[in-house]
Amino acid sequence: MSKVDTLTLPLHAVAHGRAGDKGNRSNISVIAYLPDAFAHLCEQVTEQKVLDLFRHKGATKVTRYVLPNLNALNFVIDDALEGGVNSALTQDLHGKTLSFLLLGEIEVTVPRSCLPVGSRYLVD
Repeated sequence: MSKVDTLTLPLHAVAHGRAGDKGNRSNISVIAYLPDAFAHLCEQVTEQKVLDLFRHKGATKVTRYVLPNLNALNFVIDDALEGGVNSALTQDLHGKTLSFLLLGEIEVTVPRSCLPVGSRYLVD
């Protein structure tokens, strides 16, 4: 595959997210839009990258679960909620905000074929 055939993009270009929280733990799933993108996500969206992204929020550990039948990765992020939703002084710290952070800040390099039809990133 030539370099021209690949693109480096924000994660949200090839995946969407679901999120939740329990206590001081955030749970964020990253789900590939297309099955072809899943292997690239597995290779590039690592526990260490996610931990590095959330370290400024106090995260101490990230566990990644691979869900190949769903083309999804599930990240459990410990200590990312400043004590938990009910005890944190920060507002709007819920999972959806954190999943947006993950989808917007992590970049992946993928073949053009991993982007859904109509993606704005396919415009030359």
